[in-house]
Amino acid sequence: MCQDRPSRPSPRAFFTNLSGPEPWATKIRLLLRNNWLKLKNVRNCCGHPGEPGC
Repeated sequence: MCQDRPSRPSPRAFFTNLSGPEPWATKIRLLLRNNWLKLKNVRNCCGHPGEPGC
């Protein structure tokens, strides 16, 4: 699907993804990994929807 403007992740999705059952250490690790992938690939999504940081 092609869009003129890519969708931006919402703040609500950010907090919803952090409220999962995983331990905080796992959430922080996924948050850092997924944000690194987004920065490295210059994209709005890391490719792991539903995980913290994506």
